[in-house]
Amino acid sequence: MGPSVLSKPKKRETPGDRTTLRKKKVSVKGALEKSSDNQASEQVLDYLRELIQAGKLKPGDRLPAERSLSLKLQVSRPTLRAGLRSLVAMGILDSRRGSGTYVVNVDSPPVLDASPLKLMATLRGFTREEMFQARLALETAAAGLAAEHANFEQLSFLAEELAGIFASVDHPEAYLSHDVKFHALVAEASNNRILSALTGMVVAAMYDFRIATVRHASDLKESAEMHRKIYRAIRKHNPQEARDTMQDHLNRAHRAQLMEVDETPETPQ
Repeated sequence: MGPSVLSKPKKRETPGDRTTLRKKKVSVKGALEKSSDNQASEQVLDYLRELIQAGKLKPGDRLPAERSLSLKLQVSRPTLRAGLRSLVAMGILDSRRGSGTYVVNVDSPPVLDASPLKLMATLRGFTREEMFQARLALETAAAGLAAEHANFEQLSFLAEELAGIFASVDHPEAYLSHDVKFHALVAEASNNRILSALTGMVVAAMYDFRIATVRHASDLKESAEMHRKIYRAIRKHNPQEARDTMQDHLNRAHRAQLMEVDETPETPQ
């Protein structure tokens, strides 16, 4: 008679095992939901492309109701909403509260959501210096192109915002608002929509840092004068002067912001 084979006793499940199993289920569920959101985005995008190519949907048109879209694409409404949100973040759709979702109007400047860049900056540890260098490269190029291509209307908008800058030199937060608009107008005047969108995204990602430092600015008159020089270079249609002046302005502003950070007292914990 051969040796007896004893069955291995079944391991008793512990609370820790159940917790691990729940975590695995949550992880798998999250991955599936993310995959589902991506698929929904692709489905919606493919469907919109078909409608646009067929001439049934044009830039500025409102999308069909959610119920109709979800039935057409055979996806749940929550999944459809996730896909629509992704396309809004990509600048393909425009969501208007109380009105609906629209295909972006090609005549309006494209806008890229800064949230993905902010998240990437946090996850990958992008430094302020790296963000500034990206802004410097984009805005210097934009200023040169603006000097080549800016039309009368764009110059008028820049002049109006310049007046707002000088009117708010004693009110730092209002000054920053005019500053941001002025730089956005310079980027738009480049008549390069990709450059304008990228510039806007980087500037928006840096806004929290800038609003924290501008409150401690002691003298904004020099900065206002630099904006005047940028405007004049663009108005004269002198690309090299516009690039040089923008680069000088941004470098000065960056150094001033770093000094303001160093001089800002720490908040007690």
